[in-house]
Amino acid sequence: MEERLTSILSSYKANRDELIPILQQVQEEFGYLPQQAMLDIAQFIGVPESQVYAVATFYAQFRFTPIGRTHVTVCRGTACHVRGAPRILEEVERQLGIKEGETTPDLEYSLETVACIGCCGLSPCIVVNAKVEAKMTPRKVAAIFAKGDETS
Repeated sequence: MEERLTSILSSYKANRDELIPILQQVQEEFGYLPQQAMLDIAQFIGVPESQVYAVATFYAQFRFTPIGRTHVTVCRGTACHVRGAPRILEEVERQLGIKEGETTPDLEYSLETVACIGCCGLSPCIVVNAKVEAKMTPRKVAAIFAKGDETS
């Protein structure tokens, strides 16, 4: 991890205004913001660790725990909600054995919800590793995870 972080930081000038881009790049590299990376970033730009944590916790885009190899996102937008998103979320949680915001202990699956994925005409939708699954029903959710092709 240290080598990868050093490589990322080497492309910056250690200015405070680079904090968000650094955090974004570190998360892109590791999939989340490891605690040691947060400490190293604070030292690199010369700010207290609390300031790095304050910025990182302010923005919903940043994660502090690893996400699963299969990342499942359930849309909760208006169109999806009206067409059954709450039932879809319940079924995904049942299939994966985790709740929204959690990752399975084996790091195979992560589950989150978002306000809208922009596929309202296909609602209700979920996204599985960047692949939109449209017009979902609880039965379709069960079939996706039973087939094991959620990463295809």
